[in-house]
This record gives sequence, structure tokens and C-alpha cells, in this order.
Amino acid sequence: MREHALKLRQALPAETRAALTLRLGRHLDRLIADLQPASVGFCWPYRAEPDLRDWVRCWLAAASGRVAALPVVVERHAPMLFRAWTPGVPMPLDRHGIPHPAAGESLVPDVLLVPLNAFDDRGYRLGYGGGYFDRTLAVMSTVAVGVGFELGRVPDTLPQAHDRPMDWLATEAGVMRARCPPGACR
Repeated sequence: MREHALKLRQALPAETRAALTLRLGRHLDRLIADLQPASVGFCWPYRAEPDLRDWVRCWLAAASGRVAALPVVVERHAPMLFRAWTPGVPMPLDRHGIPHPAAGESLVPDVLLVPLNAFDDRGYRLGYGGGYFDRTLAVMSTVAVGVGFELGRVPDTLPQAHDRPMDWLATEAGVMRARCPPGACR
């Protein structure tokens, strides 16, 4: 399921991904305006994921005091930490070739935008199989918003006991509250 979703997304022409990402951003605007976070965590685009960097730049510029943060993998089987990001901050590559802030205090974002490869209406997602977001969400009090393209929507991701559902799902088609099981959403 993961590989199928990745192949579908990576097969999209760059112009199509950019257009879908713009539509996704308009839906995120409304959700974030409702949630009113002071800090937002997001991910550097990887393997044709929605590229939210311009959206984050605009969100930062719209009001003073806002903070954007990127994940940093410190240990392979440990939760990630988040460090503040601003355009131009030094960004070395991690072992997967993903840029991350080189230094800074860790913080817990009010809202965390989590990439979706495959996902279902209950808010469960398939990432890349490393469990980084599941471990992180298990210890972090934040609102998790899954962000991805509709082509990754599946009837059921077949979640395991350790999988953490998203609170919200945002795609180019709109935003919806996840239909996670009672007690599973934060």
C-alpha cells in the first residue's frame, strides 16, 4: 500500500503537484486560522510530498511572534525533536538527505503538519515505515494535521496498536476532522 501510494504521487508531474499543493494550502489557511497556533511544525518535502515551504513562509510573515519548526532525528528509534526554522537558517542533511536546523532549542509545535503517503478517514497514515511520527506523537501534546494528496486516500490503512491517528486530514479536496476511534484522537 505504501509503495503504491508513493508511486502514484511520484508519477504526478511537478506542475500538477504544485497546483495541488496550492489548493491544499488554501484549505490549510482556513484550518490554521481556526486553530490559531503560535507555532507550526512541518516537514521539508521528500519524495514528491506537498511542498509547504512557501505556505509556511507566508504564514510566518502574516503575524509577528509565529514560529515554524522542522523535525530533527536525534536517534533512530527515539522520538524526533523540533527546532525553529526560518528561511536561511543553516540546514545540514540528515542520513536520509533531508535538511534540518543544525542548532537551536527544541520546542513542541502547537500544530504539527504530518506528511501522508497513504491514509484513511480515521486519520491513520502510512509514512515510510520508520515509526518516527508515531513515537513522536506518543510523547508530544500537539494537534496532528495529516497533509497529503487525495490519491493517497485508501479505505483502511490497517493500523497497528502503536499507530497514532491524525486529528485532522488536509488535502487538495479540503479539510476534515479524522474519524478516529474514541479516545484515540487528541
